[in-house]
Amino acid sequence: YGCFSKLKESIQKSEGGLLNFASGYEKFGLHVNADNSITCLEWAPLAQALFLKGDFNNWNVTSHPFKKLEFGKWEITIPANPDGSCPVRHLSKIKIGVLTAGNVMIDRLSPWAAYVVQPPKSEGLAYQQLVWNPPQEEVYIPKSPRPKRPASLRVYECHVGIATDQYRVGTYKEFATNILPRIAKLGYNAVQVMAVMEHAYYASFGYQVTSFFAASSRYGTPEELKEMVDAAHALGLYVLLDVVHSHASKNTLDGLNEFDGSDSCYFHGGARGTHSLWDSRLFNYS
Repeated sequence: YGCFSKLKESIQKSEGGLLNFASGYEKFGLHVNADNSITCLEWAPLAQALFLKGDFNNWNVTSHPFKKLEFGKWEITIPANPDGSCPVRHLSKIKIGVLTAGNVMIDRLSPWAAYVVQPPKSEGLAYQQLVWNPPQEEVYIPKSPRPKRPASLRVYECHVGIATDQYRVGTYKEFATNILPRIAKLGYNAVQVMAVMEHAYYASFGYQVTSFFAASSRYGTPEELKEMVDAAHALGLYVLLDVVHSHASKNTLDGLNEFDGSDSCYFHGGARGTHSLWDSRLFNYS
């Protein structure tokens, strides 16, 4: 309890409270500002340099360097185009170039990526990060209020991908139309959605997560997930997202592993940072 109290006090002092500390996704990663400029903030404590590259700069490796900040943070701001439009288009590909302590340039996806997709087979197996910034008319606006948390939960645990009677991966839209009404009719008042975070290895059932802030693109887009959640709310169903916090995929090209070139960026270094049963990496929570 003494360790907990000390850490909580430290977070209160340096981060402005637990809620602010837990809202890092609002600051980190790539964000489109109100004036259509771009800001990207990353944490890579052992990197020598970071660069943003993608379709927007014809994949120039060094034309858009990040500025080094305190505490291992790196930031870049790209102004809006002269006509006021965003310099990085919706659904365009981006990557972060990381110059490691050993002077090796590696490609990484942002740990805070909001949308990553499986590439065409001709482009390999590593998932690709796409900028998710749809035009306003394509943003899903919820129609139903969130139900009050039930006094007594009756939870239906579900997996969108396997919820069809066919040998294929199901979609958010199909689940909303075909499955949610049946769950509500059976008397459940909550659904627990498994495998909602992006995972490159489908057979892991969603537990070898590669992108913790990206809704799995196998089932549809982020807006279609919002639509599915809204459909659940319309039926009076409380929605729980099954979030995996203890470990992550070992993937480096499309995961968190070795993001800054070291084995200890987000995880414990050495044997302590490996989960032998899951063949995954274990987070260092400090």
